Amino acid sequence: MVSIRYTDQQKLVEKSAEELKKVIKSPEWSTYVKTGISRERPPEQKDWWYLRAASVLRKVSLDGPVGVSRLRSYYGGRQRRGHKPPRSKKGAGKIIRTILRDLETSGLVKTVDKPKRGRAITPKGQKFLNSVAKQLK
Repeated sequence: MVSIRYTDQQKLVEKSAEELKKVIKSPEWSTYVKTGISRERPPEQKDWWYLRAASVLRKVSLDGPVGVSRLRSYYGGRQRRGHKPPRSKKGAGKIIRTILRDLETSGLVKTVDKPKRGRAITPKGQKFLNSVAKQLK
Protein backbone atom coordinates (compact mmCIF):
# COMPACT_ATOMS: atom_id res chain seq x y z
CA MET A 1 0.00 0.00 0.00
CA VAL A 2 1.25 3.48 -0.85
CA SER A 3 1.39 5.91 2.06
CA ILE A 4 2.18 9.61 2.29
CA ARG A 5 5.01 8.86 4.72
CA TYR A 6 7.05 7.10 2.04
CA THR A 7 6.54 9.49 -0.87
CA ASP A 8 8.57 12.57 -1.73
CA GLN A 9 7.19 15.47 0.29
CA GLN A 10 7.68 18.15 -2.34
CA LYS A 11 6.07 16.16 -5.14
CA LEU A 12 3.18 15.18 -2.86
CA VAL A 13 2.49 18.79 -1.87
CA GLU A 14 2.70 20.05 -5.46
CA LYS A 15 0.37 17.35 -6.79
CA SER A 16 -2.14 17.73 -3.96
CA ALA A 17 -2.08 21.52 -4.48
CA GLU A 18 -3.22 20.94 -8.07
CA GLU A 19 -6.02 18.71 -6.81
CA LEU A 20 -7.00 21.18 -4.07
CA LYS A 21 -7.57 23.89 -6.68
CA LYS A 22 -10.73 21.98 -7.59
CA VAL A 23 -11.90 21.79 -3.97
CA ILE A 24 -11.08 25.12 -2.28
CA LYS A 25 -10.79 28.73 -3.40
CA SER A 26 -8.19 31.27 -2.32
CA PRO A 27 -9.46 34.56 -0.83
CA GLU A 28 -8.99 37.90 -2.56
CA TRP A 29 -6.60 39.22 0.09
CA SER A 30 -4.15 36.36 -0.44
CA THR A 31 -2.34 38.27 -3.19
CA TYR A 32 -1.34 41.08 -0.82
CA VAL A 33 -0.62 39.34 2.48
CA LYS A 34 2.73 38.28 3.94
CA THR A 35 2.99 34.76 5.33
CA GLY A 36 4.48 35.89 8.63
CA ILE A 37 6.30 38.59 10.54
CA SER A 38 9.62 37.08 9.54
CA ARG A 39 8.98 37.78 5.84
CA GLU A 40 9.61 41.09 4.14
CA ARG A 41 7.42 40.58 1.07
CA PRO A 42 4.38 38.55 0.00
CA PRO A 43 5.01 35.25 -1.80
CA GLU A 44 5.88 35.53 -5.49
CA GLN A 45 4.21 32.28 -6.60
CA LYS A 46 0.71 32.62 -8.00
CA ASP A 47 -0.63 29.44 -6.41
CA TRP A 48 1.11 29.73 -3.03
CA TRP A 49 -2.24 29.49 -1.23
CA TYR A 50 -2.90 26.00 -2.57
CA LEU A 51 0.67 24.89 -1.84
CA ARG A 52 0.27 26.04 1.76
CA ALA A 53 -3.13 24.33 2.01
CA ALA A 54 -1.67 21.07 0.74
CA SER A 55 1.21 21.37 3.18
CA VAL A 56 -1.17 22.05 6.08
CA LEU A 57 -3.27 19.03 5.09
CA ARG A 58 -0.13 16.88 5.05
CA LYS A 59 1.00 18.17 8.46
CA VAL A 60 -2.44 17.55 9.98
CA SER A 61 -2.36 14.03 8.59
CA LEU A 62 1.10 13.24 9.95
CA ASP A 63 0.93 14.98 13.34
CA GLY A 64 -2.58 13.92 14.40
CA PRO A 65 -4.78 16.43 16.18
CA VAL A 66 -2.82 19.64 15.72
CA GLY A 67 -3.83 23.21 16.53
CA VAL A 68 -3.18 26.55 14.91
CA SER A 69 -0.45 27.40 17.39
CA ARG A 70 1.70 24.38 16.49
CA LEU A 71 1.18 25.02 12.79
CA ARG A 72 2.18 28.66 13.29
CA SER A 73 5.43 27.48 14.86
CA TYR A 74 6.06 25.13 11.94
CA TYR A 75 5.48 27.83 9.30
CA GLY A 76 7.39 30.51 11.19
CA GLY A 77 10.89 31.70 10.53
CA ARG A 78 13.78 33.88 11.59
CA GLN A 79 13.05 37.60 11.88
CA ARG A 80 15.92 39.90 11.09
CA ARG A 81 16.15 42.85 13.47
CA GLY A 82 18.95 45.01 12.14
CA HIS A 83 22.03 45.03 14.40
CA LYS A 84 20.32 42.93 17.05
CA PRO A 85 20.46 39.16 16.75
CA PRO A 86 17.61 37.49 14.84
CA ARG A 87 14.77 35.79 16.71
CA SER A 88 12.44 32.98 15.85
CA LYS A 89 8.90 34.16 15.08
CA LYS A 90 5.67 32.32 14.35
CA GLY A 91 3.89 32.39 10.99
CA ALA A 92 0.63 34.18 10.23
CA GLY A 93 -2.31 32.66 12.10
CA LYS A 94 -5.11 34.02 9.90
CA ILE A 95 -3.76 32.19 6.87
CA ILE A 96 -3.63 28.88 8.72
CA ARG A 97 -7.07 29.39 10.32
CA THR A 98 -8.63 30.23 6.96
CA ILE A 99 -7.04 27.23 5.28
CA LEU A 100 -8.18 24.93 8.08
CA ARG A 101 -11.70 26.35 7.81
CA ASP A 102 -11.73 25.74 4.05
CA LEU A 103 -10.44 22.20 4.49
CA GLU A 104 -13.07 21.61 7.18
CA THR A 105 -15.93 22.78 4.97
CA SER A 106 -14.69 20.53 2.17
CA GLY A 107 -14.71 17.56 4.57
CA LEU A 108 -10.99 16.79 4.55
CA VAL A 109 -10.36 17.88 8.17
CA LYS A 110 -12.50 17.79 11.32
CA THR A 111 -12.35 19.46 14.74
CA VAL A 112 -11.42 17.23 17.69
CA ASP A 113 -12.10 18.15 21.32
CA LYS A 114 -10.84 15.26 23.43
CA PRO A 115 -8.32 13.88 24.42
CA LYS A 116 -6.29 16.41 22.40
CA ARG A 117 -7.72 19.57 20.93
CA GLY A 118 -7.17 20.69 17.38
CA ARG A 119 -7.87 19.47 13.86
CA ALA A 120 -7.52 15.89 12.68
CA ILE A 121 -7.81 14.37 9.23
CA THR A 122 -11.02 12.65 8.19
CA PRO A 123 -11.19 9.37 6.27
CA LYS A 124 -12.08 11.42 3.17
CA GLY A 125 -8.93 13.52 3.64
CA GLN A 126 -6.78 10.44 4.17
CA LYS A 127 -8.24 8.88 1.04
CA PHE A 128 -7.51 12.11 -0.86
CA LEU A 129 -3.84 12.14 0.20
CA ASN A 130 -3.39 8.41 -0.41
CA SER A 131 -4.84 8.73 -3.92
CA VAL A 132 -2.42 11.56 -4.69
CA ALA A 133 0.47 9.47 -3.33
CA LYS A 134 -0.69 6.55 -5.44
CA GLN A 135 -0.68 8.75 -8.57
CA LEU A 136 2.92 9.72 -7.82
CA LYS A 137 4.09 6.12 -7.58
